[in-house]
Amino acid sequence: MNHLYTWVFEPGFFASAPVRTAVVIGGVVALVSAVVGVFTVMRGQSFAGHALGDVSAAGGSGALLTGLTPLTGFIGLGIIGAGVMDLIGVRRVRGRDLATGIVLGAAIGLSALFLYLDTSRSTTTGATQQILFGSIFTVSSSLPVIVTFSVLAVGAIAVIWRPLLLTTISPDIAAARGVPVRLVGLAYMLALAVAVALSSLTIGAILSTALLIGPAAAALRLTRRMGRALILACLIGVAATWAGILLAYDSYYWGSSHQGLPVSFFIVAVIFAAYLLTGLPARRPAARPRETGAPPTADATRDQIAA
Repeated sequence: MNHLYTWVFEPGFFASAPVRTAVVIGGVVALVSAVVGVFTVMRGQSFAGHALGDVSAAGGSGALLTGLTPLTGFIGLGIIGAGVMDLIGVRRVRGRDLATGIVLGAAIGLSALFLYLDTSRSTTTGATQQILFGSIFTVSSSLPVIVTFSVLAVGAIAVIWRPLLLTTISPDIAAARGVPVRLVGLAYMLALAVAVALSSLTIGAILSTALLIGPAAAALRLTRRMGRALILACLIGVAATWAGILLAYDSYYWGSSHQGLPVSFFIVAVIFAAYLLTGLPARRPAARPRETGAPPTADATRDQIAA
């Protein structure tokens, strides 16, 4: 038993202050991403989450260029980008995609410019690595800010829970019942921007969508009940994040070079494996004809909730 323990946990894992901080930050960010991610998958706005990841990259690289912390840029420009997407977008999916594409193009251009200036003019080392692939082991000073924005994002979702769920199922029915669809959509987009910004800090801007979408999509494969989906998404997200931190720490001892692999790689790999594994139950022969075929999707979840 002791041999198994030492095989899983390399020396100093629990005694390392950066590791303990990373576990806390990673767990908090995974919870926020899972809660917002379930609605993102059900609303069919994964593309918006991807675009906000690139917006966060532009914000983080711009913050480094001006001497600010990356988290400031991630959240600040992410919120601005979410507001712009909601302002120029419409309720139809085609209009949302058009607005998202416009913001995405502008964000990529700004990211390229800021990252170039960071590497050519700034004395900051590893700026590109930090923005694109995260820095969860080096953000201990940002813990209070991360917790604060996490509470705000989850709190916003809790406040608009019922109208958000109704607008997710059917915006037309929500509007007919007097729900302020645009206001609810804006509040959700702001929460999405914060979730993407926090996940960008954890696993990097270009991989942030994995933490947002992966656990939620896996959970919705396993259940069509909203409450259970949220719980499962949180469990999968936190487990994947903590497993990624452990593997990244252990990887330092895997070879003679003693060079650890990126934590972002392991987190995304575990999430991907979890998504594949959740598809296995759907491949079993089903007892009823209605359960055969593809695994439950977000559309199926909406249909069940609406019923």
